[in-house]
Amino acid sequence: MRRPSNPLRDTVIPLALLAGDTIVTFAGLLLGWILRYESPLGRIGIDVPDATLATYFPLLLVGVALLIAAFAQFGLYDSRLLLRRYQSLNAILKGAAFWLAAYLGISLVLKFDPPISRLFAILAFTCVVVLLHLWRSFAYAVLTRTPLLSRLRRRTLLLGHNPQASALAAEISRHSHHPLALTGLITLPSSDSDARLAASSDDTFPPVLGSLRDLETILERESVDVLIATQLDLPRPELQRIVDLCERRYIEWKIVPGAFDIFLSGLRLQTIGRVPILGVESLAIDRLFSRALKRTVDVAGSILGLLLSTPVILLAAALIKRESPDGPVFFRQTRIGAGHRPFTLYKLRSMRPDAAATDAAHQSTTARDPRLLRIGRFLRRWNIDELPQFWNVLRGDMSLVGPRPERPYHVDQLAREIPHYLPRHLVKPGMTGWAQVHGLRGDTDLAARIQHDIYYIENWSIWLDLQILLLTFARWRDPGSA
Repeated sequence: MRRPSNPLRDTVIPLALLAGDTIVTFAGLLLGWILRYESPLGRIGIDVPDATLATYFPLLLVGVALLIAAFAQFGLYDSRLLLRRYQSLNAILKGAAFWLAAYLGISLVLKFDPPISRLFAILAFTCVVVLLHLWRSFAYAVLTRTPLLSRLRRRTLLLGHNPQASALAAEISRHSHHPLALTGLITLPSSDSDARLAASSDDTFPPVLGSLRDLETILERESVDVLIATQLDLPRPELQRIVDLCERRYIEWKIVPGAFDIFLSGLRLQTIGRVPILGVESLAIDRLFSRALKRTVDVAGSILGLLLSTPVILLAAALIKRESPDGPVFFRQTRIGAGHRPFTLYKLRSMRPDAAATDAAHQSTTARDPRLLRIGRFLRRWNIDELPQFWNVLRGDMSLVGPRPERPYHVDQLAREIPHYLPRHLVKPGMTGWAQVHGLRGDTDLAARIQHDIYYIENWSIWLDLQILLLTFARWRDPGSA
């Protein structure tokens, strides 16, 4: 028996987005041509004779085709990304970067008339990414703020109750536009009473729809799209029956691997003899090429950051000295970096010179801390006090993107209190990170920050770093500061 399909989610909306992307992509390429040949920016590049719109039009069409093909290759039109805004932006960045490299590469091998301008390609890349981001943001708002949302979410059923099930239910319930919509929970004999108690006492917990013997009826009645097993303490024949039920109804079957709480992206299946073994191997961020690429971006970004921020740092230094002439301009503090190695972190001083004497008691400084200077409060609000850390990045102590570094005392304390805290030190700390662009900075939920840090380490790619940097500029102001 095949479950009812959802043509709106699987076909209509993806095709509508594809049509919109095609129009917006052409507009981005056209704007790139205008900026290159019809604006003062064109004086920067080499003169290209006969680069009229009529002669460039076929190249624009080829560019649109290549871009749309690249977006499709990176999964932008997968229906699972309809409600995943940041994953969609990641696919756009990957596709556009691939197009830029391919376009420039093709222009070196094949001769075009008129020739493809490298400045045009760079301007077009920028215009396409910006316009697509604006268009997709508008489309996302339409999909999540209209009745379409309920028809796009995947109806999800949990099998079994344990702490992982509670955490999963809380995470999905926290976001009203999450791609998954919990319809309920199926209890197992070992957790029936606990599940019913949780459902009656927790508003975020899904209702209990029945027990395992009712599974077939419930799957049919609830039109389930996804079944997630949070417990696997069942006899093998029973597990096989559940899998068969899902296969017959084309329901996605997923499990929560309780033996592996972190680094799931590093899980690999190997065989020793004829015995399959599942374990964590290397993560993408640990590979030699990945480390070299990330370091290259860090060096280039830190040099550029130092050049651009030097005037701001000098002005801030003068204002700090004017308000607090007795103390130094720069604040130095020991933090823990990659491999649990200590390093000296640099900041612009934002507090009174004697603040360090009482600083050990503070995990983070609040907006109303009386030790803050007036200029210091402004520097923290706009994160200007962090600019000297470009020097830390250039030295190799830090990266542009990564988990924020903590002091040794707090590292030891948090390692005892928060599960999976120490693995965040497998990578270099960063000036910004996945947690920070999600508002988790300063005096916020530490456990949530650690979860975001672990997600970053598990899912690292150069595109994720680029995405975080763009979001950092978009959310430069620290909302937690005064």
